[in-house]
Amino acid sequence: MATVYMNNYLIVAIFLFLGILLPVGALTLARFLRPSNPTEEKRKTYESGVEPVGSSWVQFNVKYYIFALLFVVFDVETVFLYPWAVAYDSLGLFALVEMVIFIVLLVIGLIYAWKKKVLEWN
Repeated sequence: MATVYMNNYLIVAIFLFLGILLPVGALTLARFLRPSNPTEEKRKTYESGVEPVGSSWVQFNVKYYIFALLFVVFDVETVFLYPWAVAYDSLGLFALVEMVIFIVLLVIGLIYAWKKKVLEWN
């Protein structure tokens, strides 16, 4: 029984190792193969062929960040709902109760954000 668990950890360790090694190796190899000719023109900010005016640091409204955060929360909710829906027949009533609790917590969070007027554009 212990060898089965060790085998599972070995597979995870191999994937973790490959997940780190392959991108680092590809980026390192690309660094040695690509031509390197940095010039001032290449370091300029480029925006649709228009010469940049002023600083490239722009302060964004925090509402954009909050909307992005809400999108990520509900996107992750969808990621959790899909496997649950696929395996619902084998999971039974316990899984239904768990998913209802999960969705209720997300709805409470959405109502809280709505009450704090986070979702309004002024």
